[in-house]
Amino acid sequence: MSKAGINSRVNPQETGMKMDPASAAAVTTRLRRARGQLEGVLAMIDDGRDCEAIITQLSAASKAVDRAAFTIVACGLQACIEAESRGEDPPMERARLEKLFLSLA
Repeated sequence: MSKAGINSRVNPQETGMKMDPASAAAVTTRLRRARGQLEGVLAMIDDGRDCEAIITQLSAASKAVDRAAFTIVACGLQACIEAESRGEDPPMERARLEKLFLSLA
């Protein structure tokens, strides 16, 4: 992670697309939930908890991060579809968006 940390913001001009406020809020909520779950996992490890409980919490955190990532990709797809329907250039090339999507698999 960069020195800027988790609270740093990416410049939308660099990515070519923006998330709508509702999607951004949903992503933020999921990532905060995942952060809490990961903090819980660290505490469980420190407390010597059993592996099954730890894996259960890691799985939940992983799913929260995955869902956040898929929401971001879905926003990109929606932005591309909307731009193309207006006859505009999409904010991101399809190949780049596809590469992002496939990186989640």
